[in-house]
Amino acid sequence: MSLFEKEITKLYYTIGEVAEMFDVNTSLIRFWEKEFSVIKPKKNKKGNRLFTTKDIENIRKIYHLVKEEGYTLEGAKSQLKSTKADVSDNQGIIEKLKAIKSELNKIHDRL
Repeated sequence: MSLFEKEITKLYYTIGEVAEMFDVNTSLIRFWEKEFSVIKPKKNKKGNRLFTTKDIENIRKIYHLVKEEGYTLEGAKSQLKSTKADVSDNQGIIEKLKAIKSELNKIHDRL
């Protein structure tokens, strides 16, 4: 089950949990953290990253732009700066459409 299908209920998530949500390696999350200033995980005394729901939302936006839309990192950075609200709105619509498609496929399979 992806992040898009799960309800976020915890205050903090480990890098492993975040990587699993997006089905990516933890190294990619660390890389994006360095590249995108909007990802600002807290660190505990051991230095482990603790991601907030806001961090996860920002990662979701980056994931959408880079992995689904094919943006370069620079293009994604530019897009995030210029249309923060639009990207979020579009992503929400896309996720709702994916959920509807999934339900329709289930109904189709039952027929």
